[in-house]
Amino acid sequence: MRVLHFFKTYWPDTFGGIERTIDAIARSTSGMGIETTVLSLSRKPRERSVEFHGHRAVKARLDLDVASTGLSLGALGQFAREAAKADIVHYHFPWPYMDAAHFLVRHGKPSVVTYHSDIIKQRALKQVYAPLMQRFLGSVDALVATSPNYAASSPVLARHRDKVEIIPIGLEDAAVDAEETLPVCVEAERPFFLFAGVLRYYKGVDVLLDAAPLVPCDIVILGAGPLEDHLRKRVSAEGLANVRFVGALPDREKVALMRRCSAFVFPSTERSEAFGLALVEAEMFGRPMISTELDTGTSYVNLHGETGLVVPPNDARALAAAMNEMLASPERARQWGEAGRRRYLDLFTAEAMGRRYQALYARLQAQAGR
Repeated sequence: MRVLHFFKTYWPDTFGGIERTIDAIARSTSGMGIETTVLSLSRKPRERSVEFHGHRAVKARLDLDVASTGLSLGALGQFAREAAKADIVHYHFPWPYMDAAHFLVRHGKPSVVTYHSDIIKQRALKQVYAPLMQRFLGSVDALVATSPNYAASSPVLARHRDKVEIIPIGLEDAAVDAEETLPVCVEAERPFFLFAGVLRYYKGVDVLLDAAPLVPCDIVILGAGPLEDHLRKRVSAEGLANVRFVGALPDREKVALMRRCSAFVFPSTERSEAFGLALVEAEMFGRPMISTELDTGTSYVNLHGETGLVVPPNDARALAAAMNEMLASPERARQWGEAGRRRYLDLFTAEAMGRRYQALYARLQAQAGR
């Protein structure tokens, strides 16, 4: 079976949460008789059309990027050619250009949408886009939500409930036999909390900095992004001596931080944090977690009182109180981490995700053949 994934960007141009999910789907289904191609946009389409983890990443030229919406004149023809060779077309939402391409090309193949997030930031654009969006979502054969929490709380998915099914995002297990090197700025003997992620507006790192003076241990911030300069300047200006920025790191150092942190802290503030793949990584390594209640997948991955603690968003005092509770009760924190590891093995492995997508593809293909 041949599956074509279509999204605005992919490796090697970018490798964020949706790109990691596409890669994990492709890798986990490759041993199940599924051949994957990923079509995306790129400023350098020829040199960045590559083989990657056993699947093809092909590029159309990115001509313009407006409000996080990549546009391309040449992509329509390339999408038509790739879709003609595919048995299933797998879209990744949101990307308004993709919706238009679906109707302009009319490939006639069974189609599935993984619904990663509501449109949160571009509210004005959403009003203009809404009719096309609803028509597109109504026309595909299946919609996948990544958690029951998001399926229940999204007003968009509520309109298409009859075709929604839940497939949580899964990751390959990296908790075994991984090399470790702790960054030199992190003292191995001192307890520390770890944040990992792209430093974007909705990640809540400013709230974490508000909590830092109330917590008697180090806070390590792993990652880079558009807010990094602002956050570093704030730490310097406020003299937050217990905050350490380590930037984006290779896997061996990331693994060491995950293994050795007292707990993983994820203080996101907006529903743009639709799932929280970093929380799955924390569970993979058996770390207790602190996250925020956004009515999204974050509270599906991290169960309050079972795998960690869930606090209100934008509440630095509540966040600090949860961190201090973890420090004061290390045995309970250890038990939460062990429960998280079990939850990862039960729900969030790449193999489990791959089996669910393979079954969905097979069902859609069988229905199309009737």
